[in-house]
Amino acid sequence: MFVCAIAGLGPIRARMSARLTPSEPPHAPKTTATRRRFFGASAIDTRTGVPHPDRVVLSWVGCTTYALAMGGSVFLLDAWVPRLTSVGYVPATPQDLVDLAPEAIFIGHGHFDHAGDAGAIAEATGAVVYGTAEHGAAIHAQVRHPSFATVGLGDATARPGDRHDFSVGPLEVTAIRHLHSARTAPEHPGGSPRFFPRPQPGVILRHPPTPSAFAQSAARLLDAEGGTVLYQFRVPGFALVWHDSSGPLTEHAPHVLDLLARLPPTDVQIGAVQGYNQISNGLRDPRRYIEAIAPGVFVPSHHDNWLPGLTASAATYDGPLRTEFERLSADPPPRLHTMHDPDDYLHPERLTFPL
Repeated sequence: MFVCAIAGLGPIRARMSARLTPSEPPHAPKTTATRRRFFGASAIDTRTGVPHPDRVVLSWVGCTTYALAMGGSVFLLDAWVPRLTSVGYVPATPQDLVDLAPEAIFIGHGHFDHAGDAGAIAEATGAVVYGTAEHGAAIHAQVRHPSFATVGLGDATARPGDRHDFSVGPLEVTAIRHLHSARTAPEHPGGSPRFFPRPQPGVILRHPPTPSAFAQSAARLLDAEGGTVLYQFRVPGFALVWHDSSGPLTEHAPHVLDLLARLPPTDVQIGAVQGYNQISNGLRDPRRYIEAIAPGVFVPSHHDNWLPGLTASAATYDGPLRTEFERLSADPPPRLHTMHDPDDYLHPERLTFPL
């Protein structure tokens, strides 16, 4: 399947993302209904369609994409609905993300499984896209006539550790350039046992791909990383850290760990645990991020079976994650809040945090 996709990538890439129906105002019935579905009925004001600001709610949309209700506004963290090799495993579509009427989209890095739907969603909603300058240029190129704004948080010359502080609506945001996951030599001592779960391709039989869905994602297969950004979002009384990759900072940018340790106290950290270095150093890299950030709660991400045949279900990471938590230097350690696919997709009760 991948060989066919890459072989025909030239003509496929010429097709732009399918146009989506523009979003409606928050008080419109469609928007309110979609927000109630993603965030829970009690989280949304039925008259205005606005999220209640007394809680932070996230809804997992597969891989590292989340819908976020925080400070009375709606945002997207990454923007891609998995459907490359299976359709319907994640019970959402790009149109659903448009119908949330997000105010902004935050991109962690530019690979297809993180930013593949960003252009179409931003075009249909007018949401501002935050990421590196390279992310913005690549996402603009996803649509024919981009009319949405992008905010560049550094460019190709930025170094790991570069920091940007800004506000988006009710959120105070800190963005820090870090590293994408990459394989390094096994660390002795200090590393972790290598880990790679056996692929589980059966999902393809139960949720087979469709030509149109496959083509939409295949058109983005060669999109570049464009830099990798970690975000901390803050409202009074709560701070959330989200990063869609966990890189080998130990070898290549140890000073970034010191910068992460100096962030304001973090209540919840959502971090990628699947990465290229797991075949050499297991889950060591995610552990180093957790040790530096020291959250109250850690939520693993990028560990679901979004690419059946190459990935496995999130449950296979439970054992190695618990082993890593036994090695954490923090006392007390963060609470591990596991998330399992597909049951926890669009399950806001699992990620609701009262203020």
